[in-house]
Amino acid sequence: MIRTMKNSKIYDIALIGGGLVGASLAASLKDSGLSLALIETSPQPPSQNEAGSAAPSPDSSKTDDWDSRIYAISPGSRTYLERMGAWARLDQTRIAPVEEMRIFGDDGAKLQFEAYQMGVPELACILENRNLQQALWQKLREQDNLTLFNPARCAALSLNTSVAELTLSDGTILNAKLIVGADGRDSWVRKQAGMSAAPIDYQHHGVIANFSCELSHRGIAHQWFEPEGILALLPLPGNRVSMVWSVSPERSKALLALSADALCEQVALGARQILGKLTIITPAAAFPLRLLTLPHISAKRVALIGDAAHNMHPLAGQGVNTGFRDARQLTELLLNRGGCTDCGDAQLLHRYDRKRKEDILSMQLTTYGLKSLFCNDDPLLRTLRNLGMNATNQLSPLKKRLMQHALN
Repeated sequence: MIRTMKNSKIYDIALIGGGLVGASLAASLKDSGLSLALIETSPQPPSQNEAGSAAPSPDSSKTDDWDSRIYAISPGSRTYLERMGAWARLDQTRIAPVEEMRIFGDDGAKLQFEAYQMGVPELACILENRNLQQALWQKLREQDNLTLFNPARCAALSLNTSVAELTLSDGTILNAKLIVGADGRDSWVRKQAGMSAAPIDYQHHGVIANFSCELSHRGIAHQWFEPEGILALLPLPGNRVSMVWSVSPERSKALLALSADALCEQVALGARQILGKLTIITPAAAFPLRLLTLPHISAKRVALIGDAAHNMHPLAGQGVNTGFRDARQLTELLLNRGGCTDCGDAQLLHRYDRKRKEDILSMQLTTYGLKSLFCNDDPLLRTLRNLGMNATNQLSPLKKRLMQHALN
């Protein structure tokens, strides 16, 4: 029989999920004076990210010591991570700057973004999930205002007028003014708070793998939009790239069934041989893609961040950055709540919900629209999308406006 243990302390915030976004929120509140509890199922710094667009990496994904979970961190997210001291703890030799992005349509159309045109050192930084997870968890383990429950699982949640009561699977009961759900796309917190919505299946899978390449990528991220899928190659340190190929489930299954050499040939062909011969350095894996839009990302004594709050297509590489913007906004509101001592105050959570709505919806509509526009065989749409891409490439002010949001 499980013995029930009640913690007499009432935490200001109980954070469920210690992936990239959840851990970043906890780290950003280090000097807030707030008492935090973090509940994470993994006994080590988790290898899964609750905020990105990819699924958990298989155990075999670290062949050649490279993690196949790769993220494009925007300048705004980098600044956020720098301020909390996590960026300085990263292995800088495993980070690659993106100095240019080249996007290709299916009829010779091209759209190009360059860092110097935007007035920034780089458009993004490409790094491994594992590298950032470890840096964040180093910070968390030194944090005086944080109590780690790790490994631990949640069993029940009661949302009351003045406090939330969280029961763990070992019988421990925690009280908190605010519950933050950072527990991923299948969020337990979201379900307990009655905030679930039916996701839209993109009918696409994301196939991921890392490669060494014959030719230098020169810090350029490449992306090809074709009716049958969207292929992206992101620069890694050295002559290495990370692939995300969004394709139909049938195509995904066929790609995963290929030998390593055959897969390299297929990717090189899809990339127009732009990087020469490819050699695989992490086994390919695949995950289903979906869109999840919630009417609200807060409820009584609950706020959602990261994939718990939204899912989107990975074609813009904005899943984890949108999650970091959730955490940044919630941090700002918690640090500047005036005379309100209650972190779970309904008005405070309403402001969080309202401030995040436009950004989330904008990114979801953009990625959904682009996927629907290019993964389509309609001849008229094909002509229009390629004309539009070429026209946009000639208009510097429009290009800057399109890119500005992604830099935040």
